[in-house]
Amino acid sequence: MVSGGAQKNLNAQIISNFKIPIPPLEEQERIVGILDKFDELVSDISLGIPAEIQMRKKQYLLIKTGFYEFYFFII
Repeated sequence: MVSGGAQKNLNAQIISNFKIPIPPLEEQERIVGILDKFDELVSDISLGIPAEIQMRKKQYLLIKTGFYEFYFFII
């Protein structure tokens, strides 16, 4: 055990007696579902925004060079 910590009134024995509440398994699964949805949204944004920016840059280049109407006429 390490000695000489910053809190003299707090030691491993005191910490080991702390009661940490753990939610029931059903509640844990609900929380996991929420976090999974959040992670999916963040991933979609992280992938979607750079792709959208790239598409807008290409569109701007087409407009700037005058090929915009011609490009969409072919499609």
